[in-house]
Amino acid sequence: MEYSPHCHSTQPVKNKLFVFCIMLSLWVYMLYCCVGYCSTTPTFMMEERSSRNPPRPLQKQDPEMFLKSQSRDLLNNESDADSKGDGWEENKGDVVYDEDSGVAGALNETKKLPQAIIIGVKKGGTRALLEFLRLHPDIRAVGAEPHFFDRNYEKGLEWYRELMPKTQEGQLTMEKTPSYFVTKEVPGRIHAMFKGTKLIVVVRDPVTRAISDYTQTRSKKPDIPSFESLTFKNITANLIDTSWSAVQIGMYARHLEQWLQFFPMSQLLFVSGERLISDPAGEMARVQQFLGLRREVTDKHFHFNPAKGFPCLKRPESNSKPHCLGKTKGRTHPNINPDVIQRLRDFYKPFNKKFYHMTGHDFGWD
Repeated sequence: MEYSPHCHSTQPVKNKLFVFCIMLSLWVYMLYCCVGYCSTTPTFMMEERSSRNPPRPLQKQDPEMFLKSQSRDLLNNESDADSKGDGWEENKGDVVYDEDSGVAGALNETKKLPQAIIIGVKKGGTRALLEFLRLHPDIRAVGAEPHFFDRNYEKGLEWYRELMPKTQEGQLTMEKTPSYFVTKEVPGRIHAMFKGTKLIVVVRDPVTRAISDYTQTRSKKPDIPSFESLTFKNITANLIDTSWSAVQIGMYARHLEQWLQFFPMSQLLFVSGERLISDPAGEMARVQQFLGLRREVTDKHFHFNPAKGFPCLKRPESNSKPHCLGKTKGRTHPNINPDVIQRLRDFYKPFNKKFYHMTGHDFGWD
């Protein structure tokens, strides 16, 4: 048999080619696995995101243009933690105290426009009231402030409805936006949505409220002018600057007149911000009665926090840590010139007297 050197030399080449094919196959397989994994990961994230925030249908633009407030406002609500629902420690969710929600109940849940709204006032205690109300099993309330009727009205009612939490039959949908009370377009807009809407206003000594308002602003803008210089147009002439929103908001009687053009007094409840601190269960009894709800939130749900000076929330049947106001609440007020405080009290006195007469309740601020 004749020896062939050509055939012998091709054997190593075949071996190398075989090894190369195996390595190429392994590399292609690994690449396929990687591509397959990467392609599934974004899909999962998108599906999860879309389930949390379903797409909203486009709304027709409201022909009525949003009218900006003419007040001189140094208070930027957009960056206020309270407007985003972050005013309470350990209480970020909409159903923190909800023990009735479950798979069976979720099948019958729908989103509804609010039947009751906390319309004001800023720095009066609206966040505290909202969190107290969310203890009630028959109330579902959105945590963040929607600002629909004053800033987002052109987006339409369906956009507004999508912001609301899901409710079961018999449950009440609520929201709170304190700037509603002082925005003149809002009463007519809420009336157009539902003329039977129940309205809650948390009011507080207007002088204390103004100082609290200023304190909040200064915490974000330390270089703003002093409270005293902002309060007066001309301090020697004792001329109060009513264009400054911190002063303007406390003129409650003037704002209430706008609401009474659209709603009867029977549809408005005025909650004392002072009593909401000193007697939260008592004020909550009034609120629950006004809303036509059984009295579920009682003194068993409150625990006073001496460090904060505010009541904290607790489960009556549990020994868990109470839910208290967060760091954005209960700020220490600056020292204000007593003469300026007295001038402000004199300024508000006729407004307070008229407000007492209109509401039939003396809040004792004078």
